[in-house]
Amino acid sequence: MSRRPYPAPVRRTPFALGIVLLTVALAACATHAERFASRAARAGFERRLVPGAGFDHVVFVAARPPSPRLHVYLDGDGVPWEAGQPAGDPTPRRPLVLELMTRDPAAAVYVGRPCYHGMATAPGCRPALWNEARYSDPVVDSLVAVVSRLLDGQHHADAVLIGYSGGGALAMLMAPRIPRVAAVVTVAGNLDTDGWAAYQHLPPLRGSRNPSRAPGLPASIIQLHYVGADDRVVPPRFVASGSVPSDAVHRLEGYDHICCWVDRWPAILAEADRALNR
Repeated sequence: MSRRPYPAPVRRTPFALGIVLLTVALAACATHAERFASRAARAGFERRLVPGAGFDHVVFVAARPPSPRLHVYLDGDGVPWEAGQPAGDPTPRRPLVLELMTRDPAAAVYVGRPCYHGMATAPGCRPALWNEARYSDPVVDSLVAVVSRLLDGQHHADAVLIGYSGGGALAMLMAPRIPRVAAVVTVAGNLDTDGWAAYQHLPPLRGSRNPSRAPGLPASIIQLHYVGADDRVVPPRFVASGSVPSDAVHRLEGYDHICCWVDRWPAILAEADRALNR
């Protein structure tokens, strides 16, 4: 029986090898914001710059069929500190929220915070806005302006605010300021920011709003809050706090701050749809 010869080894010329090394070097030199944008592009999301209230915001829009409802994704706090100093770029390093959005067939947009995603040196930006003032009125008001602009520009009737970790706090603070919010869905949401900061041994979040001390959301806004029983970053007690209705909190055994929200996401979206259609 004849044997198939092994393919000849590929011989790289010095020029070709140089191109490979240059590509690797450029990837290594990319900023965190550039890496995040690259991941979003690979997922098919379009990067845009949308003005808010005093800040420009980077948003990533999913190309989906027209829909009367817009799903608005709000990420966690990212990296406020590095090596004991305020981070030069607070952009989230882990693209978990992008992964959630890839599993959502609805019209969806990822809305970046002020000064995130390569905007840290933009006018008006200062480290406090991703540290102690990360949930302050200027941050919330600018996010509200962006979402309102997106709703008007894309002719959506209403929105579902979806917040992960610290994005859950922002979703709760934004919801009463946007008349067309139909629901708030949080995942591992930090809804008692003062208690959480003390638990994490962080400096007090001066200037920030604490959702647990705010009035309850109007009954017209559906609330669904999911928390992992094993979450040590945002333990369950910081989700089920303040004016959050107890029947709106869903505690999942075996889940933590990361695992296993991406796999569960289609089921959570289905639960949200059923609640909205009731």
